[in-house]
Amino acid sequence: MFLAAHSCVHRRLDSNPLFCDCELMWLVDLLHTFTERSSSHTAATCEHPVNLRGTSLSSLSADQFNCEVPRIVSEPKDADVILGNTVYFICRAEGNPKPNIVWLHNNNEIDTGYDGRLNLLHDGTLMIQNTQESDKGAYQCTAKNIAGEVRTQEAILRYSGSRSKPFFIIQPQNTEALVGSSVTLECGVSGDPQPRITWTTGTGDFVSSNDHFTVTSSGGLYIQNVTFSEQGLYWCHASNSEGSIKASASVIVQEVQRFTVVPNDQTLTEGEDAQFPCVASGKPAPVITWTKQGDELPNDGRHIIKESGTLQILRISHLDGGQYECHATSSMGVNSVSVQLYVQSPDMVRIGDAYVETSLQEAIHSVNAGFNTTHRHLFSRLPKSPADLMALSRYPRDPEAIETIRAAEILEMTLKLIEEHVHQGLTEDLNITSYHYRDLVSPHYISMIANVSGCSAHRRAPNCSDICFHQRYRMHDGTCNNLQHPTWGASLTAFQRLLKPTYQNGINLPRGLGTSEESGVLPLPLPRLVSTTMIGSETITPDFQYTHMIMQWGQFLDHDLDQTIPALSMSRFSDSAPCSQVCSNDPPCLPIDIPENDPRGSSGRCMFFARSSPVCGSGVTSLLMDSVYYREQVNMLTSYLDASNVYGSTEKESSELRDLTNQKGMLKAGQVVPTSGKHLMPFAIGPPTECMRDERESSVPCFLAGDHRANEQLGLTSMHTLWFREHNRIAKVLLKLNQHWNGDKIYHEARKIVGAQMQHITYEHWLPKIFGETGLNMLGEYRGYDPNVNSGIFNSFATAAFRFGHTLINPTLYRLNESFQTIEEGHLPLHKAFFSPFRLIQERGIDPVLRGLYGVSAKMRVPAELLNLELTEKLFSAVHTVSLDLAAINIQRGRDHGIPPYNDFRVFCNLTSAQDFEDLKEEIKNQDIREKLRSLYGTPKNVDLFPALMVEDLVPGSRLGPTLMCLLVTQFKRLRDGDRFWYRNPGVFTPAQLTQIKQASLARILCDNGDNIQHVQKDVFYVASFPKGMQKCEDIPGIDLSFWKECCDGCRSNGQFDSLSLQFRSRRDQQLSYSEDNPHILSAEDSRLHELPYDYSAENHVPGLESVISTLQNKVQELEAQVKHLRKILKDEYLEHPSQM
Repeated sequence: MFLAAHSCVHRRLDSNPLFCDCELMWLVDLLHTFTERSSSHTAATCEHPVNLRGTSLSSLSADQFNCEVPRIVSEPKDADVILGNTVYFICRAEGNPKPNIVWLHNNNEIDTGYDGRLNLLHDGTLMIQNTQESDKGAYQCTAKNIAGEVRTQEAILRYSGSRSKPFFIIQPQNTEALVGSSVTLECGVSGDPQPRITWTTGTGDFVSSNDHFTVTSSGGLYIQNVTFSEQGLYWCHASNSEGSIKASASVIVQEVQRFTVVPNDQTLTEGEDAQFPCVASGKPAPVITWTKQGDELPNDGRHIIKESGTLQILRISHLDGGQYECHATSSMGVNSVSVQLYVQSPDMVRIGDAYVETSLQEAIHSVNAGFNTTHRHLFSRLPKSPADLMALSRYPRDPEAIETIRAAEILEMTLKLIEEHVHQGLTEDLNITSYHYRDLVSPHYISMIANVSGCSAHRRAPNCSDICFHQRYRMHDGTCNNLQHPTWGASLTAFQRLLKPTYQNGINLPRGLGTSEESGVLPLPLPRLVSTTMIGSETITPDFQYTHMIMQWGQFLDHDLDQTIPALSMSRFSDSAPCSQVCSNDPPCLPIDIPENDPRGSSGRCMFFARSSPVCGSGVTSLLMDSVYYREQVNMLTSYLDASNVYGSTEKESSELRDLTNQKGMLKAGQVVPTSGKHLMPFAIGPPTECMRDERESSVPCFLAGDHRANEQLGLTSMHTLWFREHNRIAKVLLKLNQHWNGDKIYHEARKIVGAQMQHITYEHWLPKIFGETGLNMLGEYRGYDPNVNSGIFNSFATAAFRFGHTLINPTLYRLNESFQTIEEGHLPLHKAFFSPFRLIQERGIDPVLRGLYGVSAKMRVPAELLNLELTEKLFSAVHTVSLDLAAINIQRGRDHGIPPYNDFRVFCNLTSAQDFEDLKEEIKNQDIREKLRSLYGTPKNVDLFPALMVEDLVPGSRLGPTLMCLLVTQFKRLRDGDRFWYRNPGVFTPAQLTQIKQASLARILCDNGDNIQHVQKDVFYVASFPKGMQKCEDIPGIDLSFWKECCDGCRSNGQFDSLSLQFRSRRDQQLSYSEDNPHILSAEDSRLHELPYDYSAENHVPGLESVISTLQNKVQELEAQVKHLRKILKDEYLEHPSQM
């Protein structure tokens, strides 16, 4: 295409004065492309504007051009004309560069060169001469330039004064519907005079209005309370004085599958046969399949699924015990039911059987006692110590999470007690690796322990049968995103692993625990010693490229992706002594020892630390369950980037956050800020919280948000406030645009838009700064949803890699006024910003904190300056107590989770396996740091992942070292590619809506939702000075929500409209769709069924493909126009200066 531009190699651009505005962006892109493909370079520099004078054209970024998104100044209006006359549709738009005008007729782009009657005038007006019958319909104007595109409302062309026979605008389509639902067969007809519409059945009988059938005002046939008797063919007849036409469509009635026979739990003896009947009905008929604990049945010839759906297991053994799931699957979705098989030994009694019941009761008592002690300690009084604050900020509040943890801890404690009881009765020690727990306990008792502890109940199989909802919206808990693997990425599931975990005993014991030099194994250094030797730093180096917002977005993002569930008890199970007061490794306590000569030693011998809760049936408990699973930890949040930090990660959390007192779809709001009239988040209700730890400072409780760490520090709380306001802002606009929508529809659409904005900001604005060009190339382009990719969070990502953000934290939280000067109350040392929401109420609100984030440089990540002392010496500080050390906590958590050493991840990332510390010199160039690692660890094979990742030298252009880059790219690629609701996945948004989502920026969010923010830089992650480097908020582009307007004139009754049948309707042009006349008011229980757009089809994606093709054609035309323009410039230049060419 650009071969004709070959002469650019010799063109003297440096001798021509260039005005570097948005209209030259195409030339910059062309020069970049040309330079990459050849060894030639250009010396073109800007002459205007003054601030860019002398700047190389090829060095400019898009942000430096004064581009403006098109805006419509004159819209087309409906027109009534006589056949053969001329009609004008006016469209005028402004923007920089001047927008190109493209017209659509019935959603298809008009080619004025194809039909000489159609002319596009210079001002954008569409002139249609000698109008014909085919010109009828909807016209829409699109204004496009390099900065974006906008569309006008539709204008309708109608004819008057001429007679014509009927013709179809919308023909009825074959439609599927559920029993008991409602369906509309649409029939849109035009003609003069207006045709009369009637309906007949396939047998020729006329359809008259009754309790079942209604002919709508637009001509459609509305059938309510559908039964199988309504299935069949229907004809739409249209006639007037000029003629008649007819068209047909079929109604296909379906029924959601349901179980008519369900299997029951069975207890059988080894050698017997098991029979589990399972029968389901539905239309289409469901297929019965079986799984065992979510996995395929063994292909051993003994597990047989009969034609009737019955599962037969021949000659059962103890290996066959456990949970089985029967699944009824059809095009309507999947229903599942689970059943337990208990297998008893025929004649053998295991040595531990006698201790099962007593051990189980002891375990329940110990775990409950520890839980109650912890609960009283944390919630019945104001928290005082750093350990209290740490525990409270991470303590699960959701009942399902608490019960999941309780079950795992009871199961683990039961096994430990059985082993102790058996051990007391033996003369020889038991070695965990030399026997199997099946030798201790009979299969019958194993099943009983799993059931009584609650572990069996928490092996859930999500119900994804509500396909109408799941095709359109996310579940709050992340289930049913991947319809083939419904629990992938869901909350309260195990973290994923990149590498096999490394435990000291191979199963569950933290690495380094119990080792000594006498054992021949080099012991690991104390985490606190690693922190004080090489991580804690009093000095910082400012990052003159990026603002502190780079850190804050990272923390806010992390709280959308992962949170490890801590042990339910913060007290020892053995005697309920608080972990913060004891220094012994007694479950769940795993204290961080303070080395000798450490200044902290005067306050105590150890720091508080409790192990993370295990997944039921992992670690040592897996041996009891007849398997070997390493100890795994639970992610309390959904793994997807889905704004769960705004909306919660369970259905219960989301309900607590929503304002359900009306149909506005908004989140609950708190008190109003007097200066702006905007709301703060509501306060959390309940007992005293971490935010009220010092009554002398404040009695203000914590704010309620989707993630209960929202109050951890003021910058994070301010971010939560922004996005809470953004949801309610969007909900208000959507309600104004679509007054027929109910509260659920508004809520889910606003939630979907908020999540999409977060995805766009993260991948298009934030990650490029973190990854640089190298990382973005590794990440690759988005190629669509891949159902084979698990988006779950890796344990190493949550526990070590993504904690790199701790190295970006400034020790001071800056607070700036409208002139970006310090407010009267001053800046805050970080330790005074923890759990202090009262400062947002009493000290000028969120704006000063936000300006301090985007108006001040971040802390540069320097290998010798990692975590500031505010984080290693003053974390959650309190008087007369041991403050916590974030670096030491990170290292200890990695060992608790069995995170393999740094060297193992080097190999995973295709780096060399270091045999000596000098082998690390390419990635860790500072010899002093390598020597510190040597003195601490002795061998590279011992080095913990977190500190090693932090001291790697940065890949040029990024903020990451090579191993850290590899881990983060791997995670973020899977987060994107494995998310069915990723904002760029075709069908999630319409092309026009996606164009608007791409206008989103954190700058616009700040402008819309701050109290009185007036100036921001366009990209708030880049350092800029006030006022020169910033723009007024009115100049920052944003999302035009008018593209979410849905026309539904017949849907005024309580905001309800029938969407179930429309779920299966073929997609059609919205401009030619007549609304339905539906008087039926559905119940609240059916509210999910009203959340689908009226034109949604799961089966027909052809129009989406046509839209993509049309977009590509437009892009080709734009490129051709640019080449044509370039040719003209070259020709003119040659004629004027032939000697220079």
